[in-house]
Amino acid sequence: MDGDDRAAAAPAPARLKIAGAWTGVLDVRLDSWTLPMLRAEVARRSGGADPACVNLICGGKVLRDGGGGGDASLLQLGVKNNAKVLATCVSADRGKALNAEAAAESARAAAEAEQSKKLNRIWEAAKALAQRHSDGSLPLEDYNIELEDQSGQKVMFVSESDKRAVMMGLMLHANAKSLINKQKYEDALDVLAMAEEAFSLCDARFIEMIDNVPILQLDTVWCYFMLRDVSCLSVAGDRLAKARKGFERSHGKDSKRFRVLQDGRHAELAIYVRLELLEGVVAYHSGDFEAARRSLTSAQTKYMQLQVPDEALSLLMGMGYRERAAKRALRMTGQDVQSAVDFLVEERAKKARRREEDVQRHDDIMEQKRYGKTPNNKAVDLQRLKELVSIGFEKYLAAEALRINENDAQKALDLLTDPEQNCALQSRMELRKQKATKRTDQDVVQRASGVDDHYAGGSNPPEESQEGSSAAAATTADNQEDDNMNEQGEEDREEDEEGDEEEQEQAKKSKSGRDVEMEDELADKLTGDPFADYDIEVAREGEAIAEYMSLLESTSSAS
Repeated sequence: MDGDDRAAAAPAPARLKIAGAWTGVLDVRLDSWTLPMLRAEVARRSGGADPACVNLICGGKVLRDGGGGGDASLLQLGVKNNAKVLATCVSADRGKALNAEAAAESARAAAEAEQSKKLNRIWEAAKALAQRHSDGSLPLEDYNIELEDQSGQKVMFVSESDKRAVMMGLMLHANAKSLINKQKYEDALDVLAMAEEAFSLCDARFIEMIDNVPILQLDTVWCYFMLRDVSCLSVAGDRLAKARKGFERSHGKDSKRFRVLQDGRHAELAIYVRLELLEGVVAYHSGDFEAARRSLTSAQTKYMQLQVPDEALSLLMGMGYRERAAKRALRMTGQDVQSAVDFLVEERAKKARRREEDVQRHDDIMEQKRYGKTPNNKAVDLQRLKELVSIGFEKYLAAEALRINENDAQKALDLLTDPEQNCALQSRMELRKQKATKRTDQDVVQRASGVDDHYAGGSNPPEESQEGSSAAAATTADNQEDDNMNEQGEEDREEDEEGDEEEQEQAKKSKSGRDVEMEDELADKLTGDPFADYDIEVAREGEAIAEYMSLLESTSSAS
């Protein structure tokens, strides 16, 4: 292409009609000119004004530099050929203010986009974790998430969907609490809203039996209060009413049922300090000073009951307990030293028992991973495996029978007691074992000789190397099991290889699709501490009670 052809191919300059500070027509290339270039040209033609003082309006909107340093072209900003642009000159301070405002707006938009992205990550990670840990699937992690009540007993659910909803709600709520502890109240409100949505997916009859949702309502209003957001007063009042009603359902009237479960302890006292404080604040700002006084006086009484005597604290610390643990025990037991000691001993025993259970569960997961997944991606049921082993069947054989029969104990028993099917199953397992050994040996030889998967000239590696690369997957059972256990020979071998390849591909997709960092962050927030929701220092509550009692006194004096 010669010069004339290139000139013909280049886009013609666009014409912009400028009015205001300078009137005239500018020929510009919309795809290469930027807003700072246009502003500088208008400033030059208007008598050498400072470009920062030039304000340009096109199509009814102010053209702004945005957050990219002014790199966007006029075309990207929506400026078209023959567009009319109004140019005005403002003071230097005003021009800088406009640019600062544009930069601030861009920063806010970027922050909102980042927050939205993070909230989506949190939701998807909680959803993925709840799905894997509620439907019996083999965990990808080396831990398992289980739901327990305050006495440490495993919670039984009517449906898998209820378990998944509650598990999601608890994970999201725990994440929100960590944000509250970091004083990130606006972020916490976003996550609390997602937790509330997750809980709403559960059967309402089950939700009414637990106090997690009332505590969530209380945490939400606490965030409103810490942000001093008076605009949320009406919503706060509704949430507090729901929280009180929910506590009464789950704790019983005057918390009698809750205290029976807690051996007479007053573990819930701090929750009610916060609840009554917030009820008093809402009543005060609504102009109901009498109701505000009643709530704040009750909150103040409970607050005083939670103050830890120095003598009792010194006694417990002298026994070797840490200050935080000692204070918590005294608050939970109404400042009774002997009850506090019993509480601490009981807590220590629970932690030791939980550690043992965690180790056992970790070992169980590792054992289940050795057996592989069922066709529906579930783990082998270890309880049913124990039952089969107890009547004399070899463990790995029984595990494989359960695996291919989707944990149906009767079908697994029928397979194991049928000589022909049992023999076919053993042959199949022995064939896989030989393949796994062969692949492992090939990998060892390959590493020893320094051979890798990249060959000179771009040629493909030999078949032996390709087979050896899947040795790790061969040690676990493949997911695609043939229904006819009597098929032998070459057909079995081909099916095994296809199953191994498919399992490897699924494993890659599963791993690549996970947000491991966010999932681990959510899981780490689940402490397993049944008293975590009630363990509130109440120092800020005490300051707020004093503040609003003083406001009430001032109001009384003024009237």
